[in-house]
Amino acid sequence: MPRVWEVPVHDSTRVRDARVAAREAARHAGLADDRVATAELVATELATNLLKHAGGGRVLLDLVGPSVPAHGDERILLVQIMAIDHGPGMPDTAAALRDGFSTAASLGAGLGTCLRIADDFGLHSTPGRGTTVMARIAPHRDRDTADPPPVRAGGVNMPLAGGEFSGDAWACVRTADRVTFLLADGLGHGPQAARASSAAVAVLRSAPHLPPADLLRRMHTVLRDTRGAAVAVAQLDVATAKLDFAGVGNVGARLRDGDDWQGLVSFPGIVGAHLPARLPQHRERWTHDSLLVLHSDGLPSRWSPGPAVETPSSLDPAVIAASIVRDASSPARPVRDDTAVAVLGPRPPDRLS
Repeated sequence: MPRVWEVPVHDSTRVRDARVAAREAARHAGLADDRVATAELVATELATNLLKHAGGGRVLLDLVGPSVPAHGDERILLVQIMAIDHGPGMPDTAAALRDGFSTAASLGAGLGTCLRIADDFGLHSTPGRGTTVMARIAPHRDRDTADPPPVRAGGVNMPLAGGEFSGDAWACVRTADRVTFLLADGLGHGPQAARASSAAVAVLRSAPHLPPADLLRRMHTVLRDTRGAAVAVAQLDVATAKLDFAGVGNVGARLRDGDDWQGLVSFPGIVGAHLPARLPQHRERWTHDSLLVLHSDGLPSRWSPGPAVETPSSLDPAVIAASIVRDASSPARPVRDDTAVAVLGPRPPDRLS
């Protein structure tokens, strides 16, 4: 089930809490001792930076799969560590990544260290809005990166009121030339909602070759002994650059094509309880700068894309997702429900996002 560790960081005592949460998450993922230590160091540095440069924020830890795993590899778990704040932002993110750079009379080694030791790293900052920093720690540093697909996926999952489990889940699996992308929102909150969304993810992993409408029908059968879930499924045919979409319930979906955004429509119902008799698929084109955002109803329906989506190929999708959530909330107005946002977007030309 989607286990999440959320640590509000507003004083120095919470830095230790972030480190402990990173250790727990890394152990949960089955990482070896050296990788556990790496996760602890990254969480410590990011939490410390929140206090020094932003006046506080939150560290969010999640267990995620590889960016777009091939079928059979999707059960590999990485520890994703996200630091999110509503602080003053950074006018020069490139300078902030250089060792020795500091605006707080410190050694200035925090972000540069995280960049070097993390397997994936992403940073986005908007002056006046805040900063999002992401690092992932993999089981091994020598992961095979041969033949990467032209797209990658990422997301963020925030449980309501700091809960241990989120009722939302997202996943992405690749088979041959197809990339299938899913977000599920289990009814309610807590472990039982998480059980429903996890069951939807398990169906995707067992049959990622099926088209979206057929996957939803299979999920409907499997989820009958759960609370049920709202589910959206998108499948990209890389060879033809076509995206097929089908959804049931109130999972939101927006597709960017150039400077335009369009909503992809789901049908009323609950997977596992009530499935529409007719479940057509929508087909859209996919371009080099397309971006697909799926989100649960914890995100306001009128959310604004914000600056993070202006250059999608330069940012990790998880950073885009976290920035969308940050811009739709505030320290005084946190997320109102379990909130998951997942993004499918183009692959960048290099590792640094």
